[in-house]
Amino acid sequence: MSPRSPSVNEELRRRSRERLLQATVELVDERGYEATTLGDIACRAGSARGLISYYFPGKRQLLQSAVHRLMHHSLQAALEREPVPAGEDAGRERLARAIDAILGLAQERPLLMRTHMAGILTAEGFIQCPEQQQLAFLLRDTVERYGTEDADTDYRLLRALLMGSVVAVLLPGAPMPAARLRAELFQRYGLDWELGFPPSEGPEPPLEGPPPLREVPPSLHEAEPPEASTLGDGAVLPG
Repeated sequence: MSPRSPSVNEELRRRSRERLLQATVELVDERGYEATTLGDIACRAGSARGLISYYFPGKRQLLQSAVHRLMHHSLQAALEREPVPAGEDAGRERLARAIDAILGLAQERPLLMRTHMAGILTAEGFIQCPEQQQLAFLLRDTVERYGTEDADTDYRLLRALLMGSVVAVLLPGAPMPAARLRAELFQRYGLDWELGFPPSEGPEPPLEGPPPLREVPPSLHEAEPPEASTLGDGAVLPG
């Protein structure tokens, strides 16, 4: 039997890594972080326990990569859902879908997302990985298509706003309704409530607040937003 080609080996490694990431999301979502061992993850993925160490420094880094992958796939699916946004309003529709996708994950997978957010605040901090960079690239592209004049700054601002909204939805003992947070974000960016995937409880009343992003005074862009969040670091992106 002839040896496998480099391309075949690379594809096998990619599939193996994907199985580990998927198994991590499933198990932590089911059992929580502490009750999920690396051995459990390897077993669910059908991989050897030692293979995890080959790809990831530890369980916390594995979880961050797994959740970033989930967020990227969820965002991509939302943006590609039929009918695909097109025409003059496509950028606003894409931004609305992005907001709904991230808020949706906080509602659908509260244990997983709360664990992810808590991990970012630990000593290990924020982990940059291929999955995080894919998510960051897609989110920044969404901001660009929305029509901003400063994509790098406004991408980081959107990232920070979404991170804060996820925390607010998941805050133990004092959660904010996701629909209210959606209304605040939509008002901030001048988006109609009907865009994206509106919640079933109905439209929110108009809110008083700051103007949409494209009307923000230039001085706002001079402020440096947080350097890291669950949605990725713009500094690693090309351009």
